[in-house]
Amino acid sequence: MPSIAIVGASTDRSKYGNKATRAFAQGGWTVYPVNPKVDAVEGLQAYKRLADIPGPIDRVSLYVPPQVGLAMIEEIAAAAPKEFFLNPGSESEELVEAAKARGLTPVQACSIVNIGLRPDMFPDA
Repeated sequence: MPSIAIVGASTDRSKYGNKATRAFAQGGWTVYPVNPKVDAVEGLQAYKRLADIPGPIDRVSLYVPPQVGLAMIEEIAAAAPKEFFLNPGSESEELVEAAKARGLTPVQACSIVNIGLRPDMFPDA
């Protein structure tokens, strides 16, 4: 079963970081919500940092502003994910270049759509 770290996972069901948590869990992935401000998202233990996750991470998916991604790029590279998704709103030229410089291949796309689901399948309430 593939694993995903959702950076910017949220307890707010209207946020895409929450919809992604639900989508990937429904899709059978091992989901690691990453948010330093919460203990759990949708019943899943949340992690303060990628380094706190207890196993390999197949995909890191960002749902945070580009400047947050830039601040985390070393941590993301150290996690050595097979895939690195920059969801709409999380990407910037600077972040793409920083990721490439560290051997990552950033994918600028909605990671929920990538697994055959749509954000609108996950209600806000």
